[in-house]
Amino acid sequence: MNENNLHPYQRFSVQHIIDHPAAGLLLEMGLGKTVATLTAVNRLMYEEMEIDRVLVIAPKRVAEDTWTTEAQKWDHLKHLRVSVVLGSENARIAALRAKADVYVINRENVAWLVGYYGGAWPFDMVVIDELSSFKSAKAIRFKALRMVRPYCRRVVGLTGTPAPNGLIDLWPQIYLLDQGERLGKTITGFRQRYFTPGRTNGHVVYDYKLRDSGEEAIYGKISDICISMKAEDYLQLPGRIDRTVEVRLPESVREKYEEFEKQQILALEDQEEITAVNAAVLSNKLLQFSNGAIYGENHEFHEIHQAKLEALEEIVEAANGNPVLVFYSFKHDAERIKKRLKTYRPVELKGSAEIQAWNAGQIPVLLAHPASAGHGLNLQAGGNVIVWFGLNWSLELYQQANARLHRQGQTKPGIIHHLVAPGTMDEDVMASLSRKGESQDALMEAVKARIKKYKSLCGRSF
Repeated sequence: MNENNLHPYQRFSVQHIIDHPAAGLLLEMGLGKTVATLTAVNRLMYEEMEIDRVLVIAPKRVAEDTWTTEAQKWDHLKHLRVSVVLGSENARIAALRAKADVYVINRENVAWLVGYYGGAWPFDMVVIDELSSFKSAKAIRFKALRMVRPYCRRVVGLTGTPAPNGLIDLWPQIYLLDQGERLGKTITGFRQRYFTPGRTNGHVVYDYKLRDSGEEAIYGKISDICISMKAEDYLQLPGRIDRTVEVRLPESVREKYEEFEKQQILALEDQEEITAVNAAVLSNKLLQFSNGAIYGENHEFHEIHQAKLEALEEIVEAANGNPVLVFYSFKHDAERIKKRLKTYRPVELKGSAEIQAWNAGQIPVLLAHPASAGHGLNLQAGGNVIVWFGLNWSLELYQQANARLHRQGQTKPGIIHHLVAPGTMDEDVMASLSRKGESQDALMEAVKARIKKYKSLCGRSF
C-alpha cells in the first residue's frame, strides 16, 4: 500500500496538517489518524524540508507498537526511521540518541523528557496521540509540555473524543496547540467566558455549566485549526450487533447484594456530602459484587458467585472456535476468568507480542482492561466478538475499547455482548453508556437514587 491508497478524507487530513502549524484532528476511531499524520510528517520532512525531528507522545501500548507498525505497513513510509523511547532510563536515553526521524514516547515520561533536555529542546514537531489525555491543566504532563511548547514549530493533536466529560476539558488541549490564542491564556478566563458555576460548596466549585451559545462560540473559535469527522460518514464498516446478556443472580446472592448495597449506602450517612469520589468508591464495590467477587481489607478477593463466569463460558463455547475479546474491570475478574476458561488458554493483553498473536489468530480468548486497550491499538484482524464481563462508567473507554475490533479493516459484523446482572449497578452503567451521557452525572444520579430508596425504607436522613 502507498499514498495513493489513502482515502479522500485521509488526504484531506494530511493537507490540513501541512497547512496548519497548529492542527487538531478530532477524528473518530478507525479513521486512520496515524497513517495520515505520518504521511504529513514524511511530506514536511522529505519534500518541504521544514522539519528535522518529530516527537510522538502516545499511550504506552500505542507507543510500543502502533506507530512503528503503521510506518512499516505503508510503502511510502517505510524509509521513516522510528525510535521507540520506552523502558529503563538508560534504554530511553539510548533511543533518544539513535538516529531517527520520529521518536515515540509514552505520555507518562513527558515530564522526564522535558527535564532531560532542559532548555535544549530538539523536536521541531510534536504529535500528541490521544490529545484528550492532556485534558487536565493541573497534570504534570500538561505543565511540562506547556514549558517547551514555544520551541515547537508544529504541533498536531489527535483524538476521537476531545471532550469526554464536557467542553470544560478543551482548554488545556487547545492551549497546547495554539498557546492560548483562541480559548485564552488561562483556564480561569476560559471558564469565566463560556461557563457558569454548577454545584458549589462555599468557594469550592464541583462542576461548570455551559453558558447559552457557549458550545457554538467555542467551536467557532477553534474551527480554523481543528477538523472533525465521524466514522459513520466515511467508512463502510460491517454491521454491529449490541447484545445485553441478562445474568440473573441466584436468589440467595441477590439477597446478599441488596443487603450489601443497603449497608454501603447507609455508611454514607457519616459523610458530610456525596461527592464524585465517594460515589465512585461505592459504585466500584457494587460493580465488583455483581461481577462475582469483592476485595477485602488486605486486597485479597472473596468470590461470591460465578453467574457471570458461567454466562461468559457459554458465549465462548457458542463462538465455536472464533476468537473472543473479553474486557474486564478488576484484576480479580481476570484471575477468575483465566481459571474458569483454562481449557481455552486465555491470554492477558500486556504488549506487542499479544497483539501480534491475536491478529494472527493464535489466541482463542484475549483478556484486556479497557484502559490498556483503549487508544490506537489495531485488533480487528484477530476477531469480531467482544464480551464486556464488567462495565465501567467511562463512555470514552467504552467507545475506544469497542473500536479496537469494529474499525477500518474489519470484515465481519461486530458482536458486542454486555453481561448485566438485573437489579444491580450494572443496569445503571449500561443505561448511561446507551444514552452516551456524561458518566459523572449518571454516577451521581444512580447513587442519589439509592440514597433516596434506603432513606425512605429506613427513615434515616442524609
